[in-house]
Amino acid sequence: MANHFAADVLICGAGAAGLTLAIDLARRGISFRLIEKMEGPFPGSRGKGVQPRTQEIFEDLGILDKVVAAGGVYPPLRQYHENGSYSEKNPIEGADPTPAEPYHIPLMIPQFVTERIMRERLCEFGHQVEFGFQLRKFEQNEHSVVAWISGPDGEKKVRIRYLVGADGGRSFVRGALGVNFAGKTLGARAVVADVVLTGLSRNAWHQFNQGDMAKMVHICPLAGTSLFQIQAPIPLEGDFDLSADGLQGMIGERTGCLNVQVRSVNWASAYMMNARLADRYRVGCALLVGDAAHIHPPTGGQGLNTSVQDAYNLGWKLAAVLKGAPGRLLDSYEEERRPVAEAVLGLSSRLLDAQKKGEMRRGREVHQLDIGYPGSLLFREIGKRRGRLQPGDRAPDAPFKGAGGQRTRLFQLFQGPHWTLLVHGAMLEGVTSRPGLHIHRVGPEDEVIDQWGHIGDAYAMEAGECVLVRPDGYIGAFFDATQSTKLERYLVRLGLARLEAPL
Repeated sequence: MANHFAADVLICGAGAAGLTLAIDLARRGISFRLIEKMEGPFPGSRGKGVQPRTQEIFEDLGILDKVVAAGGVYPPLRQYHENGSYSEKNPIEGADPTPAEPYHIPLMIPQFVTERIMRERLCEFGHQVEFGFQLRKFEQNEHSVVAWISGPDGEKKVRIRYLVGADGGRSFVRGALGVNFAGKTLGARAVVADVVLTGLSRNAWHQFNQGDMAKMVHICPLAGTSLFQIQAPIPLEGDFDLSADGLQGMIGERTGCLNVQVRSVNWASAYMMNARLADRYRVGCALLVGDAAHIHPPTGGQGLNTSVQDAYNLGWKLAAVLKGAPGRLLDSYEEERRPVAEAVLGLSSRLLDAQKKGEMRRGREVHQLDIGYPGSLLFREIGKRRGRLQPGDRAPDAPFKGAGGQRTRLFQLFQGPHWTLLVHGAMLEGVTSRPGLHIHRVGPEDEVIDQWGHIGDAYAMEAGECVLVRPDGYIGAFFDATQSTKLERYLVRLGLARLEAPL
């Protein structure tokens, strides 16, 4: 076969993970194909919670305002009691936003709406999902992958540099790679359905028989739509009627609310809850993201968010390697993201156990703001610094005043596919601007003026200290301005070489 590459990357699966990766690669100028075996977009609301850390990612990708406008906040939980009364509580442990953490409230938006917004963003970059295309088989060597893809025009063979399996819990890519998907079923089976119904208000998340796994029913209005989502445990075995009549019969039998009428079903699924984690995230030139690498119970709203963050971690690394960075940079993807998925699996399983007892409450642990990569191979040569913030930590936001007099935020400096270097109160000799790196000086007479002290509070940078922020919003390194040679070597290893000729 000729050495011509059909694309640098083939992404199989156009869910939230595949779309995140596609948007990130598109804004970096990387060629790719995004294929989806379904004939059209996923129609359901399975992942409806967008956590604060994912909101930060969506801001960087340019879609947060649309996501917020299309969704809403979670309504209060209304728990009905046997005597006909009910009580209400907030399902989310509230916290006010801070300069360092601007988003503190999980959003509710149905998955099909989130993915529609992501497809629209992808289209703005000149790309689209290829629906009705399926990966049939593939072979790989040390440098590339040959894939056989079937579509409306038959089967074709293409060559790509990297294959990414974003194809869900039953991933074909994972199976073809022979990667073990260790874990267990959790002894729970449930139905989830998006329906049009009458008889319940839209100002509450209605919960019946909380803690009784034989009779529990949750009915939640889906923000931004006229639909309700029904969630309920069902017997581990046997068929379950997912029609409007079947769902209405279940509601009536379990709640006694005969005035609730299910008018139509937009989408419904019955599924076994599993907690599983792939043994490996990378085999040669093939990688796994999202549900192809890990599946979670829905408790805590972690699955979609963890999948988005997988792709966000992988995108800049794939692009860097394709542009000449050392291939071992891709090894850090599994090293950083697999422990996160393992921890999230434990959290989701604990929340499921609490829900079975009627005790679940979502606090900061589900927001994913505390996720970091302190043990990553990317930081081992750097060492620690004095101060709370360390390499591998999430880079905090901070409002500041620009030299032009306008109020802005660090997140706006970070937004985009580049690295960011903040230099505090010193000249940095020998390290110059280059493609993929933005350098900003912080000081009372520099371009970034810490007018309100928020940068100082968050970063505690000493005079002459520099902080390097990765494209995915994590601290890459701290350096003293006198260590410019060491910083320059580090940048080159990350694929950020300076231009040959001076600017």
